[in-house]
Amino acid sequence: MSDTSADALAASGHRPMGFPEFVIVIASIMALNPLAMDMMLPALPDIASAFHITSANRPQMVLSIFLVGFGVGQFVMGPLSDRFGRRPVLLGGMAVYCIASLLAIAAPSFETLLLARALQGLCTSATRVIATSIVRDCYAGRRMASVMSLAMMMFIAVPVVAPAFGQAVLLLTQWRGIFIVLMLYGVVALIWSALRMPETLPVEKRRSLAVGEVVDAFRQTLTNRQTLGYALVAGGILGSLFAFVFISQQVFTEIYKLGYYFPLAFAGVAVGTAIAGFVNSRLVGRLGMRVISHAALLGFVVIAATMLVAAKIQMLPLPLFMVLSISMMFAFGLMIANFTALAMEPQGHIAGTAASLYGSITTLLGIGIGATIGQDYDGTLVPFATGFLLCTLAALAVVLVVEKGRLFRPHTLKV
Repeated sequence: MSDTSADALAASGHRPMGFPEFVIVIASIMALNPLAMDMMLPALPDIASAFHITSANRPQMVLSIFLVGFGVGQFVMGPLSDRFGRRPVLLGGMAVYCIASLLAIAAPSFETLLLARALQGLCTSATRVIATSIVRDCYAGRRMASVMSLAMMMFIAVPVVAPAFGQAVLLLTQWRGIFIVLMLYGVVALIWSALRMPETLPVEKRRSLAVGEVVDAFRQTLTNRQTLGYALVAGGILGSLFAFVFISQQVFTEIYKLGYYFPLAFAGVAVGTAIAGFVNSRLVGRLGMRVISHAALLGFVVIAATMLVAAKIQMLPLPLFMVLSISMMFAFGLMIANFTALAMEPQGHIAGTAASLYGSITTLLGIGIGATIGQDYDGTLVPFATGFLLCTLAALAVVLVVEKGRLFRPHTLKV
């Protein structure tokens, strides 16, 4: 899409930014989360060595505790942004994120590092919730899905390069250098947002923080069939993704013996999601969110079943695993932006609170599932493939309930 045509379709709510800059800024602030997550993957063995950790799966806590903070933080960021506006919460969250990075740099113990990681996750919840809320403030329906897909395409590029970037940092310095890079990125994102991102929530549309009103907003979100259903579905799908991320370093280095080439393999897998974001942004306006996401979910089932069978019969060589993993990420990319847009579609009047609750449900459910599967890692891919298939079948069952047995066909649900 050219700058001219993009700006012609852009909402006025994010002026003075045009459409391309708006998408880039949204992607940049959303990228704080995956960057802080995936740059750490190559550093897990070094962190374990630095803090004398002997349990093979315990270093995964550097990832899981970050996601716990991310999930819990989303409960409060939305209501705060609905009351005080998007900018104060966004800028405050990014400022504290930079402070948390400093704490991680100076961490004298593994427990202190985990505290810093939890605080980082808490702060990146502000960037994710506010980004979704800002997009919903300015766009709705298929247009929102298109904007989210473009942003997802750009910020998903981060997991593609983040492990390799982290490995490059480790070649130049120790693992603490990764947190220096994360802090510098946070500073740049903070300055850019402070200078260019306008307030997108008018004063007259802000909501009180009175307990009754917050509870009522949560009630409206949780009792909406479409919103709650797609939140549960996204949580199940994220559980598979988190499990993959948690065990990826062990899988590529222990099972497939890739050593320092692990970031390249991880990057190859993550490319599938970036491609899916571009494809979705081009097709969602014509085909609709349900057609694309439901087809991708069925593909997810086939991929999961194939991986489990191959793992069970011990015929899952690296080339086949890479093909299945890339396909998994491609299907994930076609689903997640559309599931988010479908969940948020009925919640324009309480976008911040709804985004908070949606993000918390999906993240915490995903963490619980992903951590459980990750801790079951036994040196084979059978536990992951089993959990992957179960998550996918459960997600499909929930979609069938939400859509009353009808897949692919757009229809109006009561809000």
